[in-house]
Amino acid sequence: MKSIVILISGRGSNMEAIVRAAIPGVRIAAVISNRPDAAGLAFARAHDIPVAVVDHKAFADRAGFDAALAAEIDARGADLVVLAGFMRVLTEDFVRRYEGRLLNIHPSLLPAFPGLHTHRHALASGVRVHGATVHYVTATLDCGPVVIQAVVPVLPGDDEARLAARVLEQEHRIYPQAIRWFAEGRLGFDPSGRVRISDEPVSSSGCIVPPVEA
Repeated sequence: MKSIVILISGRGSNMEAIVRAAIPGVRIAAVISNRPDAAGLAFARAHDIPVAVVDHKAFADRAGFDAALAAEIDARGADLVVLAGFMRVLTEDFVRRYEGRLLNIHPSLLPAFPGLHTHRHALASGVRVHGATVHYVTATLDCGPVVIQAVVPVLPGDDEARLAARVLEQEHRIYPQAIRWFAEGRLGFDPSGRVRISDEPVSSSGCIVPPVEA
């Protein structure tokens, strides 16, 4: 049984998808938010999942917040830390502490459109496809080794809301899949930066990999 801790800042729809997936071999040890008013905390409580708040506003600097967050995570015995709409940039020390067991999901086909407003940038650029990426977190923002991607078409008449909804549906599909691989002991992250599922390499280090079709 693998214990995971999920970090959220708001609604936590990917957290909800993970909970509802009821992944075999996974115990959700806690949902932790940096915001006491995060809507996802109510969902977690309603599903009898322990919750905690580490309010970033209570700390003078990022390092202090990250240290308190790490202490809360470690107290839960987490095998895997899952970022699900956690809107804080983590320090390099924090990332190294959880190297190989820290996952994030990003609403674009990385390396395209890192950072914020990905759907807006996709529409403005005129790309024909967009999507979502589950990746390991490294010290370089949105550039960790890719675990799985899903592709959606960009359709005529799309606006940000319609495109975002289509991408979010795929996020809810691929994030539980990545966690399932981890729970099964099939997902690995070696020192060269290569992601492996079972004994076969599935992506190169960095961000560039062929997307997995939805």
